[in-house]
Amino acid sequence: MAENGKNCEQRLTGMSKEQHNGNFTDPSSLNERKRRDREERQNIVLWRQPLITLQYFFLEILINLKEWTVKLWHRRSIVVSFLVLLAVLTATYYIEGTHQQYVKYMEKKILWCAYWVGLGILSSVGLGTGLHTFLLYLGPHIASVTLAAYECNSVNFPEPPYPDQIICPDEEGIEGSISLWTIMSKVRLEACMWGAGTAIGELPPYFMARAARLSGAEPDDEEYQEFEEMLEHAQSAQDFASRAKLAVQNMVQKVGFFGILACASIPNPLFDLAGITCGHFLVPFWTFFGATLIGKAVVKMHIQKLFVIITFSKHIVEQMVALIGAVPSLGPSLQKPFQEYLEAQRQKLHHKTEEGMPQGANWLSWMFENLVIVMVCYFILSIINSMAQSYAKRIQQQMYSEEKTK
Repeated sequence: MAENGKNCEQRLTGMSKEQHNGNFTDPSSLNERKRRDREERQNIVLWRQPLITLQYFFLEILINLKEWTVKLWHRRSIVVSFLVLLAVLTATYYIEGTHQQYVKYMEKKILWCAYWVGLGILSSVGLGTGLHTFLLYLGPHIASVTLAAYECNSVNFPEPPYPDQIICPDEEGIEGSISLWTIMSKVRLEACMWGAGTAIGELPPYFMARAARLSGAEPDDEEYQEFEEMLEHAQSAQDFASRAKLAVQNMVQKVGFFGILACASIPNPLFDLAGITCGHFLVPFWTFFGATLIGKAVVKMHIQKLFVIITFSKHIVEQMVALIGAVPSLGPSLQKPFQEYLEAQRQKLHHKTEEGMPQGANWLSWMFENLVIVMVCYFILSIINSMAQSYAKRIQQQMYSEEKTK
């Protein structure tokens, strides 16, 4: 492993020396050099160079741990205060008394909120690729609550086992008592926490661009470089994608708070560009984060939540299953597993066991569970690749520094 890592470093060094001897001082040569370095880093992935990638990954972890240790040591007063607070909370948690009912309640709520905030952060940060936690976790949770609410005619599910498992309450609800507002209120906390997590996950592009503008440095970040190029060629942009990016940049720059709010309130794959724009033009932190938080955790989250609830309402689901059955030739065979799956879910809600249910009734659950596993594994692989490429970038930056001192 060490030999492979040494060979890779030698290739990087050889490329750097070759470029240095070639006197790459003009802008075109520097851009070509950056492009070649970027391509070299992008080749450091597990399926191409597994040993080097793993070596660089662990080295990057060690460097990050060292950097965080130094930062915490410089802020040791804050660390000591945090440890004292943690000791007080731990004592409160374990000492018996009448306060334990409130401790248990707060523990449950804090862990539940932290779970959804964490999933929201993972969805927007990504460390190279976003884990689509709305499609994998929040969307299915809202859909399950919606189907259960219409089946049980109530949202007062017994706790426990809710939210780990949804079953109908013993008291039968009144037919037709379930409304959109009732279901939205039931899932509002987790939806807003997930939205707040996505807002927090938008901060890295903002801080990166802001630091680059204040320091005058040019970070080797593809999105930031794309933003710089877009500013240079703003007048000659012709394609739709470039015009859309320019529209986002102009709205954020000229309208300010309400422009950021508008961009954050709709499903917008270009919102990272809004964060970079705000950082580049030194928009105040609370203006950016406040608008992003309101847009994502309140406005956008209610739009997405409403869409899922309407899609999985009882009559819509029945109509969709009926439409599947209307497909020529394949309709009945496609419709059967969906009907069996819905029937199995109804029996679970009414405390009935799954004995006697056909095995094919769970193939949809099996497919979804495996899809989640595959996407989580891919997300982990992307983190490993991203951190390995970060270490390769450190090597290249060290080479640049050594060249400047010669």
